[in-house]
Amino acid sequence: MARFGLPALLCTLAVLNALLQAAELKSKSCSEVRRLYVSKGFNKNDAPLHEINGDHLKICPQGSTCCSQEMEEKYSLQSKDDFKSVVSEQCNHLQAVFASRYKKFDEFFKELLENAEKSLNDMFVKTYGHLYMQNSELFKDLFVELKRYYVVGNVNLEEMLNDFWARLLERMFRLVNSQYHFTDEYLECVSKYTEQLKPFGDVPRKLKLQVTRAFVAARTFAQGLAVAGDVVSKVSVVNPTAQCTHALLKMIYCSHCRGLVTVKPCYNYCSNIMRGCLANQGDLDFEWNNFIDAMLMVAERLEGPFNIESVMDPIDVKISDAIMNMQDNSVQVSQKVFQGCGPPKPLPAGRISRSISESAFSARFRPHHPEERPTTAAGTSLDRLVTDVKEKLKQAKKFWSSLPSNVCNDERMAAGNGNEDDCWNGKGKSRYLFAVTGNGLANQGNNPEVQVDTSKPDILILRQIMALRVMTSKMKNAYNGNDVDFFDNSDESSGEGSGSGCEYQQCPSEFDYNATDHAGKSANEKADSAGVRPGAQAYLLTAFCILFLIMQREWR
Repeated sequence: MARFGLPALLCTLAVLNALLQAAELKSKSCSEVRRLYVSKGFNKNDAPLHEINGDHLKICPQGSTCCSQEMEEKYSLQSKDDFKSVVSEQCNHLQAVFASRYKKFDEFFKELLENAEKSLNDMFVKTYGHLYMQNSELFKDLFVELKRYYVVGNVNLEEMLNDFWARLLERMFRLVNSQYHFTDEYLECVSKYTEQLKPFGDVPRKLKLQVTRAFVAARTFAQGLAVAGDVVSKVSVVNPTAQCTHALLKMIYCSHCRGLVTVKPCYNYCSNIMRGCLANQGDLDFEWNNFIDAMLMVAERLEGPFNIESVMDPIDVKISDAIMNMQDNSVQVSQKVFQGCGPPKPLPAGRISRSISESAFSARFRPHHPEERPTTAAGTSLDRLVTDVKEKLKQAKKFWSSLPSNVCNDERMAAGNGNEDDCWNGKGKSRYLFAVTGNGLANQGNNPEVQVDTSKPDILILRQIMALRVMTSKMKNAYNGNDVDFFDNSDESSGEGSGSGCEYQQCPSEFDYNATDHAGKSANEKADSAGVRPGAQAYLLTAFCILFLIMQREWR
């Protein structure tokens, strides 16, 4: 037996060494898990140094594990935060794009109006002098109304422009017939002849068409940018369900419990989980793409016939041309008005000479050729702005159906698409075998990773779908040159436009661009007005069936 002592001793030492090495490997594996766990700000006392029995685990695979029950619970919350953060990053970039473009357009349009008003004022002071100064409030009112339309709506552009030309005719008719006294009733009669006599030539008709189309398109386009940013901002705040949170934990951190801290989730595995967790967001895609297409259509109009820059830049010259036309035809116009409204009463002789002297009409009215137009508004041009936004709009198309893939393309969330064998599949380091499900709520019935209730769409998402649908309808109206009614922030009733503003029977008649909840609220109000809340319909139906069965038994 003695001769077997040395080999037996060596064998025993070898076995002990192997056991020690195995224990050391396990210790290292759990030590790395522990180090990463602590790096996230968690208590190191939660994490074991060596593998332990995993019967306590509820979501992660049981067996030998480096995770305690406390670790699994905290990893569950962390996986939820990681998911929300990555989705928010994806959406925040798009939201920032729309917000910055809206701001640029808004600055451009407002400065364009300021420049046009300043140009008209400078030109008319040089051209008409004191006469203009006496009547300048008429032109100031014109720009006040144009600005008010752009900012809050609540202005019927056609009526406002008709009123401007009628008031201008009254002022000019007095000036060209300064030897007469006109009562307010007489001047009211004069304004009725505006359409028939066309004292300003064809300028009012052309300008009304150009201004209405350009302002409707510009305002609708700017509001579309605001709505897009608002929708993205609301949808970017995700609140994963319990089933989604379990799947996220299993995907992101359960591999750590197995000591596989460097192994990332398989790409298709991540895709299924993201499509399940973002199922409702996927349902936005159809209306979102329709909205983007409508925005691109209006952008084409802004580059062409509805270009607000080409309308506003020469508006002073156009109004001056109309005034010159009235001066040239003043005799014929006056005669026809006198025939229709009756002969006016002449002023006393002393007042006639004083009135003519004060007006100095014929001496002051002359063509004006401005030496220099104002610089381009906001340091850019409409064409450059539209070109830039069109590119961003095209990039934003299919954003919601691409969101799951974009999240999984983040290296923090999944392995590369080509790394299909050395990745975490939810159970171990191996290939993921399930097929990837489609996007949207309806396609999640067979999702192998996330249980999704396909019968309960998200209310917030439905509201954003309605907001996009309403805005798309308004875009189409603007594209066709029709006026658009917007919800007025000042709580005043909006003036009716020439377009209906909505193609859909269920669409609200007004829309607040900065509160997409308005659309959802309208839908609820309609249900309330019908006498039954949406949630009460099922209860009423059940009660009716029970009553019917009882009565049927009574009849028997």
